[in-house]
Amino acid sequence: MILPVEVDVSDVMQEKVYFYVDDETRHGFLIDPGAQADELLKIIDERNFVIEKILITHGHYDHIGAVNEIQRALKIPACMGKGGMFYAEDTANNGSKFFGQEIILDDVTILDGGEIVSVANPAFKLAVIVAPGHTLDGTIYYSAADSAAFVGDTIFFGGHGRTDLAGGSERDLLNTIRNKVFALPDETRLLCGHGLPTTVAAEKVRPWYR
Repeated sequence: MILPVEVDVSDVMQEKVYFYVDDETRHGFLIDPGAQADELLKIIDERNFVIEKILITHGHYDHIGAVNEIQRALKIPACMGKGGMFYAEDTANNGSKFFGQEIILDDVTILDGGEIVSVANPAFKLAVIVAPGHTLDGTIYYSAADSAAFVGDTIFFGGHGRTDLAGGSERDLLNTIRNKVFALPDETRLLCGHGLPTTVAAEKVRPWYR
């Protein structure tokens, strides 16, 4: 089961949180809990989900704002990619400082890329793909079984993430998209951090990626 939930990060921004949960066991992952921890915990309780890990696609404040509260409530690990501490420990780098918040993550597990993360059912798993460019720590979580990739702000429907924030690189982002995202099967659904989902096939023909 893939359950997207749109949360209000501020008056001008919404973000997509994803529950990726095994239908058989109800165990699963919570991806990019950016805000509204109470609402996300309510969903977990009402649907009898057993969330085993929080997975973070990148360390911007609108993707990590509810991590601490959910970690405290569920006592589970939060995982982020290489370079993640650059954002986890610095409110300017993660952007929260500029929106009247002070978000610091002090209990994260760093993933190097290439790992497989799983839950109680080891067949229910995600591949960890290093995806820098939007941020230093950009990470994609890919399910071959469900033909889905949780891509954060790496790529969007008809566009891609910005590269002018701390740790961003347009060259790295385009390399990530061309060499990592477009290497996935054409039918792969790209589940983005904001806006509509898309597919590899739909995005790889965009002229700006050629």
